[in-house]
Amino acid sequence: MNPATPSTPSTDALSAHHVIATASRTDVQPAWGAVYAMSLCVFALIASEFMPVSLLTPMAADLQITEGMAGQGIAISGAFAVLTSLCVASVAAHMNRKTLLLGLTALMALSGAVVALASSFFLYMVGRAFIGVVIGGFWSLSAATAMRLVPAHQVPRALAIFNGGNALATVIAAPLGSHLASVAGWRGAFFCLVPVAAVALAWLWVSLPDLPPPAATAGTTHSASALQLLKRRPVAWGMAACSAFFMGQFALFTYVRPFLETITHLNVSTLSLTLLAIGLSGVVGTALIGKVLQRGLYRTLTAIPVLMALIALALIPAGPFAAFVMGLLALWGLLATAAPVGWWSWVASAMPDSAEAGGGLMVAVVQLAIALGSTLGGLLFDASGYRSTFLASALMLLLAAALAAICAGAQDTSSASA
Repeated sequence: MNPATPSTPSTDALSAHHVIATASRTDVQPAWGAVYAMSLCVFALIASEFMPVSLLTPMAADLQITEGMAGQGIAISGAFAVLTSLCVASVAAHMNRKTLLLGLTALMALSGAVVALASSFFLYMVGRAFIGVVIGGFWSLSAATAMRLVPAHQVPRALAIFNGGNALATVIAAPLGSHLASVAGWRGAFFCLVPVAAVALAWLWVSLPDLPPPAATAGTTHSASALQLLKRRPVAWGMAACSAFFMGQFALFTYVRPFLETITHLNVSTLSLTLLAIGLSGVVGTALIGKVLQRGLYRTLTAIPVLMALIALALIPAGPFAAFVMGLLALWGLLATAAPVGWWSWVASAMPDSAEAGGGLMVAVVQLAIALGSTLGGLLFDASGYRSTFLASALMLLLAAALAAICAGAQDTSSASA
């Protein structure tokens, strides 16, 4: 979701008001060590999720597969994240949260080791499936965990620290992976994630207090209540628009490195610099998007995918011109990182009575869209090259803009009838 990852961490930030409203204990002794340990987990998790983006070419060559097949590592992690998010609530209802979080962190370390040691495409995909389980499980538990680690009035600060790990990983994961691969190979880049996860595991073990399951939980009905939200027309259109957006984004972004290497002909150092520019511009976009959203939520949700579609189309003729491509990708990073903030804001405004259920549904939609987008992009990339991949990305982004406009109309109709 950043993937994503854009993706998932913001659910917790968005639920902050709900968490504050529902947290009944104000005498909790703050466990800030555990909060920072979880932020380190977030960093390792986001870095693990999107590390393949900067390593597709050497991975494909070493495993003797196509770059499109290597990109399926993003797809399978998203698919397993969706499956895990639908069942983790029922597991958590009967299990100590500390034990579950430690287990997920250990699985993250194992994932890095399996991928780094993979001798075949199958083992590579197994390692990526493991990280998908961690993604789905961790983000389903994070808001509730923050609520139990600090007093109610400090929950927003705890969530901001969690998201700090996400922001840092989003900026440096891709360029760092590219740099590490040039020094120690792509396997060495994945091995570097293992000690980070191990440190996070040890830190969580020491700092996390005992977190037994609540006496009563609605975990067994979480999935159904989230899906029931789709009966609301504005929600259904909005989720469709969000899905099309993330499909379009990751159909292109997953295959940025092979495009830059084979078409723009960037060397490793310039490639790393380009990926860093994408991340840094994303940080700027996240900082600016709040003011833009104040001027019109739906206009923003419609305009961003249109602009990104134009960038995708412009990259096709601009491919051989390095400076032009770097500028376009920096602008892409600014828009692509800012857009999820708008979609999580939409969850809060469109479903104020069901923010947590809506956020859970959004997580599943985003992860599934990432999986579908990277899969389609890979198939097109292998079949007919980057032009078809980028064109498909532009068409999906334009579809997202159209669906967002329909969502706005449905929301207005719903509000008027209410």
